[in-house]
Amino acid sequence: MLLIEEKYRPVAEILFSSGTCSRCILRLCCVDFPAPYRLPYKDLTEELHKLLAPCDEGAADGDSAPPIKKAKLDESDGCNAEALNTDASGAPKICNLCLGILQHLADADFVKKIFHKVQSAGYEFKDFVFSVSLPAQLLVREHCAWLQAQQEMRKQGRVLEKGDIIQLKEAYKWIIHPMISDELGVQAVSKSAFEVGVVFCHQETDEDCHFLATVCKDCFKPAKNKQSVFTRMAVVKALEKIKDDDFCRQFQWPPSSPKTACEVVDMQCNHASVFVAGRYNKYSRNLPQTPWVIDGERKMESSVEELITEQLMPVFKADSFNFSSSGREDVDVRTLGRGRPFAIELVNPHKVQVTKQNIKDLQEKINGTDKIKVRDLQIVTREAVAHMKEGEEEKTKCYSALIWAEKNIKKEDLELLDNVKELKLVQKTPLRVLHRRPLASRVRLIHTMNTEYLDEHHFRLYLKTQAGTYIKEFVHGDFGRTVPNIGSIMKTTADILELDVESVDVDWPPALDD
Repeated sequence: MLLIEEKYRPVAEILFSSGTCSRCILRLCCVDFPAPYRLPYKDLTEELHKLLAPCDEGAADGDSAPPIKKAKLDESDGCNAEALNTDASGAPKICNLCLGILQHLADADFVKKIFHKVQSAGYEFKDFVFSVSLPAQLLVREHCAWLQAQQEMRKQGRVLEKGDIIQLKEAYKWIIHPMISDELGVQAVSKSAFEVGVVFCHQETDEDCHFLATVCKDCFKPAKNKQSVFTRMAVVKALEKIKDDDFCRQFQWPPSSPKTACEVVDMQCNHASVFVAGRYNKYSRNLPQTPWVIDGERKMESSVEELITEQLMPVFKADSFNFSSSGREDVDVRTLGRGRPFAIELVNPHKVQVTKQNIKDLQEKINGTDKIKVRDLQIVTREAVAHMKEGEEEKTKCYSALIWAEKNIKKEDLELLDNVKELKLVQKTPLRVLHRRPLASRVRLIHTMNTEYLDEHHFRLYLKTQAGTYIKEFVHGDFGRTVPNIGSIMKTTADILELDVESVDVDWPPALDD
């Protein structure tokens, strides 16, 4: 049953006579359940008219009916007069509070447009969340109406808190959620990976907020990513700060009735990112981890990133991707052992119903090249990806390097290296990466070293190091920028010929059965 409490009658009357739509009257009268808002707009307006504009019959003697606790809007009083909030032609005026949103943009025709937008976008989803972006000036108009309603309630010795009135966005969703759910065949929920969003705009009333900037200057600060300083957040802050008397002098009741209704300037669909993780091995010494482009010119044919994502992107039908990993190796460095952990964020995927078998098939396709191999490919959560980066500086990595020494290598030289434990290095940013990394001195640890003699000028060096150690520079010294180094320890000139990453000691993502 549709009810407005009797105490709100004065509020309803002043709103109804000032160009406010029936649904906004319900909001300002604190009707806090969905059913009345979902009535056809015409039927609701007729019911309100029966309550607020009763016939003169039976009132000639000046007697009035005794006050009642509730005024029922679903009981007919036989009155056929025109509704008070229509124009001369009988058409509903554009509401001066919602600017037509609850009148003209909450019906079956509008829901059909949303349905066609979602259907044409081609997403897979099991439920959805509906988001609405409203013009900031609606906040000003609603604040004005609340102050007027508050004044009417005070005449009765009552209080109307702003938090008691129903927010436009909430009322709109009460109306439209079941309609969209019926069209899409899935439920609207408060949290979902799939979002349907509508952005409303009303240029005719854009200047409604401008007076706030003269009264509350500190609330409106330009931002690079905002087209206007009059954001909803800024307007909310200003309305909280401005005094009621100052507001009423600047923005008087009732707000003007606009000639046009709000329009939809954007209708969007978006699916939350899907994250795919695994570990990769790189067997080529001519393959960068990510595309190598300098001054617009591509230096290498492909990359680890591309060899993986070129298989993932068509399956998930994502708009774009972001690749991240636990460290990176140089283009001429192989990654062996169990490989390097990586994660790929697939942005706005259209296909998300992917099975474990689909992922296994993807892994096989990626492994169709001799340049890389991936293992433990799996879908993970956004939160899980953070584990890959947690404590990265404290993790260890193992390497093997082919070293050349200028002097003849003796047994004592290699034993000296074998006995090194927890060697502390000071490494200035290497010259080769100084163009893309800030100049700094970093302390790193070489935990252990083991050697394997090859010939009088060559040996293989196995190292276990702190993550972030520059191995090439530790070998040749980088013109004294890494101290100590292999050359200074052996008292000769040394260089590195080949380098392999043997292990990245990050226990992520979880290992899968083959």
